[in-house]
Amino acid sequence: MKKIAQIITKVIDFFYHPFQKWLSPELFRYAACGGGNLVLDWVLYFLIYNFIIGHDLVVIDLSFLSPFEGGLRGSITPHIATLCIVFPITLLTGFWLNRNITFTQSTLRGWRQLSRYILIVAINLAINYVGLKLCVDVIGWYPTPSKMAITLVTIAISYFGQKYFSFRR
Repeated sequence: MKKIAQIITKVIDFFYHPFQKWLSPELFRYAACGGGNLVLDWVLYFLIYNFIIGHDLVVIDLSFLSPFEGGLRGSITPHIATLCIVFPITLLTGFWLNRNITFTQSTLRGWRQLSRYILIVAINLAINYVGLKLCVDVIGWYPTPSKMAITLVTIAISYFGQKYFSFRR
């Protein structure tokens, strides 16, 4: 895995030179890793939603866990079911990229980094949810520009949270 991280770092650093006046190497690596993880998220979401989950409700049957007749049954919309599958994957790839490529100088142990990383991701997820509810449902803005504006906020929170909390030196 270390060899893969070195190769990815060399590729990212190859494209860094035109940006060195404006961005530190760490910030450029963060942007490249985050952008790559975002593309992975979109591709996985598209493939799983369209070719694995399909466009139907996903029925969850946990009746074997319930002592009551009828058990625990429910359904999840396909887009939320897909999110539930994709989110843990991109959470772990994002963590790996940040730990092994962007913030390599951290002296914190792996599990502490991971738990802090998950906390920052959870905060950003909450900001996205609340921000979308506020912008779309309360203010009446369109969803896509609302999501874009909120993403700018969460990118900043994520970078500083990861740099000074999850992967601090």
